[in-house]
Amino acid sequence: MERIIQKVTPPARKKAPKLKRVAAYARVSSGREAPLHSLSAQISQYSGMIQKTPGWQYAGVYADEALTGTKDSRGEFQRLLADCRAGKIDMIITKSVSRFARNTVTTLRTIRELRLMGVDVFFEEQNIHTMGEDGELLLTLLAAYAEEEARSVSENQKWRIKSNYEQGLPWSITMYGYRQVNGRLEVVPEEAEIIRLAADLYLEGYGRCKLEDAFAAVNIKGRHGANMGGNSIVDLICNEKIVGDMLLQKTFVVDPITKEVRKNNGEKPQYFVEGSHEGILDRKTYEKVLAERARRAAAYKPRSGSYERNRFPFSGKIHCGKCGKSFTRKVLNGNTPYEKRGWLCRTFNQKGKAHCDAKQIPEEILKRVSAEAMGLPEFDEAAFAAKVEEIQVPENGVLVFVFYDGHTVTKTWDNPSRRHSWNPENRQRARELALRQAAERRLAKCQQ
Repeated sequence: MERIIQKVTPPARKKAPKLKRVAAYARVSSGREAPLHSLSAQISQYSGMIQKTPGWQYAGVYADEALTGTKDSRGEFQRLLADCRAGKIDMIITKSVSRFARNTVTTLRTIRELRLMGVDVFFEEQNIHTMGEDGELLLTLLAAYAEEEARSVSENQKWRIKSNYEQGLPWSITMYGYRQVNGRLEVVPEEAEIIRLAADLYLEGYGRCKLEDAFAAVNIKGRHGANMGGNSIVDLICNEKIVGDMLLQKTFVVDPITKEVRKNNGEKPQYFVEGSHEGILDRKTYEKVLAERARRAAAYKPRSGSYERNRFPFSGKIHCGKCGKSFTRKVLNGNTPYEKRGWLCRTFNQKGKAHCDAKQIPEEILKRVSAEAMGLPEFDEAAFAAKVEEIQVPENGVLVFVFYDGHTVTKTWDNPSRRHSWNPENRQRARELALRQAAERRLAKCQQ
């Protein structure tokens, strides 16, 4: 029998439809019981809806409790965005635009980023899919409305705060030494004793650094568990509330969206309430503290008529990885070119190596390494200001340049030792300096 061979095409295997990974976002802006119950109901509702819908795969419910929608620093909201960036989510369901964010800028920036990643957002109340053609136009209008609603709530809150101030009542105070109970300040006895001790030490001659060291040595912590800084201690014993008075509205919120807080320099009315609560210091001691502070300020005030703080390219940009303080510029002693000006950690400069052993960075080396990090042949102050956000110093000899565009460059440096830099030119410079100083000393003796 003749064999018959036929070419057979196997039937195409049907691919299982890809499930859409769906997550939900819920938020309440109050910590009271009813809204939290509403949040729990939202989580339960979304979990059930996603799991019951054919073609959907449950990707979780992200929920923020008692957080405002005007800021994008919400923990669960940020975790949701991180999972979207990681490609774990295809669609987000949320109740409304105002639950997602009240800030127009935040809303539109987030939606546009999600659209570029192919992530759709569905708002139930408005019945909007952001991946639709009219999604962004409608979102712009609705987000603007939500922002206006936030401003309206803020204005109502400002009215209540102003009403409290006019009655001599504080709005919210978390000052060390006191607790606020039913709108009034009550003394915390153990904290009050520490404040009295601080005032006594200050009048005995302790400065900011010495006060800070003394408190740290006996492990005295502030209200939030951190060491008390010297400036904070001095500000505390000079605060009018310490003697039972209150100056209300020292600061104010400029904008309800950005939440920027500004010192009140006359833009808003202030209210002074004398004898509003029990004082911790007696008025005689308090007046002595204020007089001592004024005396010290006058003693350290420059003799020239006006004082203008010097700003340098690296001012406020170098941060110590050992203690967290910033570096400060200092003219250093010595004769080699590398020892004329340098940058030191403030803790090392004020308290010494025992508190922070961060190594000083000569300014010439700092400029050279900065130029290398920017890819320039020499240091350019304007380019540095425009490109570099900060310089981190995680350890001695290491500089991490953080640029405004997000990328970082790590550089190492080594200070030439005195032996290697002691060339004939520097020897002659040192000799001339020594002769000049000797001549100045002899001249000063002759004039006496």
